[in-house]
Amino acid sequence: MCGRYASTRTPADLEADFNLRLADSTARLEADYNVAPTDVAPLVIGRSSPDAPSAVQRELLGATWGLVPSWAKDRSIGSKMINARSETVADKPAFRKAFARRRGLVPADGFYEWYAGPDHAPKQPKQPFFITAVDRSVLMLAGLYEFWRASADDEWLVTFTILTTSAEDAEGRLHDRAPLLVHPEAFDAWLEPAPRDGAELWEMVTPATPGPLEAYPVGRAVGNVANNGPELIEPIPLSE
Repeated sequence: MCGRYASTRTPADLEADFNLRLADSTARLEADYNVAPTDVAPLVIGRSSPDAPSAVQRELLGATWGLVPSWAKDRSIGSKMINARSETVADKPAFRKAFARRRGLVPADGFYEWYAGPDHAPKQPKQPFFITAVDRSVLMLAGLYEFWRASADDEWLVTFTILTTSAEDAEGRLHDRAPLLVHPEAFDAWLEPAPRDGAELWEMVTPATPGPLEAYPVGRAVGNVANNGPELIEPIPLSE
């Protein structure tokens, strides 16, 4: 499960690095080292270009983490929809329409996982790790998004979820569920607001596991959503 992550690049940085158009909602985005469910965070979506219908125009939005299906009666359901399992996403009523036509990219510096320790002692505090690119480049997590509003008089709320898969490191730890990363060469194909064959979509992503990524221990302060700042991703010595 991906339940916390860091997203600290400015909209201007993301615009320049990924050729994005900025929506008005990006004005409220700030560096966040502890993105938690229901927070507003950057989301890249694809729109059809009016001048070239076959081309994809990338747009950066500020969106709420926790997908609210269009048919939901209450937006609070989104807090339970922060992740979508890749194994069932094409069939689940909450996600299947978004998987078909509303696929997005979630920019992240990295994400947090909590490790229970080798003996899995029930009273032993879990140790948080930060998982990030070795070269510290931006990770583009595979996401899905929806538009929702309570009534015709309300503004549209944009919400998103992060796709996860079962993936373990060489020792079978840290990655019981890992987010999926979209291959850079597949960004536009993934974002295209049109149905695609499922097998083709899965070729565009890979689990966020060691290799180009590294994991290191960080302080337990990240466990409190009130804490935020660059110190949360600073490595610490791992106690024996």
